[in-house]
Amino acid sequence: MTTACHARFAALMGIACLLGAAEGRAQADDDLFDHIDDALTFGSAGEAVRARVSGTLDLEGIYMSQPEEGLVFSDGNAVLVPRLSLFVDAQVGPRLYAFVQARADNGFDPGEEGPHLRLDEYVLRLTPWDDGRLSVQVGKFATVVGNWTPRHGSWENPFITAPLPYENVTGIWDTNAVRSATELMVWAGVSPRPNRGGAFLVKYRNVPIIWGPSYASGASIFGAAGRLEYAFEVKNTSLSSRPETWSPTDTQWQNPTFSGRIAYVPNEMWTLGFSASTGAYLQGEAQPGLLSGVSLDRYTEVLVGQDLGFAWHHFQVWAEAFEARFEIPGVGSARTQACYVEAKYKFTPQFFGALRWNQQAFSALPIPGGGSAPWSRDTWRLDVGPGYRFTPHTQIKLQCSIEHQDADSNAWSSLVAVQFTARF
Repeated sequence: MTTACHARFAALMGIACLLGAAEGRAQADDDLFDHIDDALTFGSAGEAVRARVSGTLDLEGIYMSQPEEGLVFSDGNAVLVPRLSLFVDAQVGPRLYAFVQARADNGFDPGEEGPHLRLDEYVLRLTPWDDGRLSVQVGKFATVVGNWTPRHGSWENPFITAPLPYENVTGIWDTNAVRSATELMVWAGVSPRPNRGGAFLVKYRNVPIIWGPSYASGASIFGAAGRLEYAFEVKNTSLSSRPETWSPTDTQWQNPTFSGRIAYVPNEMWTLGFSASTGAYLQGEAQPGLLSGVSLDRYTEVLVGQDLGFAWHHFQVWAEAFEARFEIPGVGSARTQACYVEAKYKFTPQFFGALRWNQQAFSALPIPGGGSAPWSRDTWRLDVGPGYRFTPHTQIKLQCSIEHQDADSNAWSSLVAVQFTARF
């Protein structure tokens, strides 16, 4: 590493030390958080209407051996990410529920230019019966696909970054329709960049198979029947769509995405799930570049997934495997498989550790002149993440990651991140 990189890394570790030194103060102020909780809980006479405001304050530092790792958009090696999240839960009678999540930060993903203040989620939910057989909700909310989104928040997630399927960008762009396998490989960085004008290897044009928790807008139904759980949704954009397209004011429902998940819960230890989704992955601005007579709904992302959850005493395991394909008229089906296995163990009531293996592989597409080649780079990543919960309101996490891509050069990269969270 260069001297500048060493300095950034030392600064990042300094943040961790300072936050760790704040443990005693955090414990002393724990009563203050309890008073805040009481002050932010409201109820009408007779408790017909109840509301609670809560939130998290995150201070996060990331050091990368190479700029722009995953969905971290930075030209440098170090990023500081402050974030305030506010949650409003409201219950009107026994049947009606509303939820809002507002965030103030530098952007949805680390490294973006800010500051930004926005509503990430807003939901209105109706539950007609008490037994949980059916709920209906409308608004802007996390996808029902997979088992990571219910624990993607900074307090619940034992890691700082998302699993590889939710953040590893592919060669697919959502702003332009690819015209050939060769062009797709250039977009993915597999083939050399041509020496001519035009936008190539622009990181923020590329999309993963699922963009984080995918807070797209729409409606869903979900519930449980015995040992079976189900959830189905219709959203305005695909799972791979970027945050700027999730709001209904930016993307309507001309090309909706349909997704669902069914889970079998044989007992308290095990959960087995199956997910599927299909929808157009191109934005409307790509329309002028489409093949003659081909509409946006022909450019579809189709995804199927399996997930597993296991819990036994202080030990928890989660795993997901996805098979996805991007249909490209005139080129073919660009297929990819992505998976991860994540384990967490609580050594003490306060100290925990987590380990995660991630992997993604890409199919081959025929190229001009004969033969075939993968349309993006096969990748694997190992994440290690110890964490310490000072009080019921404060915690600190550290993550160390090493990643390998099939590449001619710079095949190895690493990431170190630290995150302090206070919740109220």
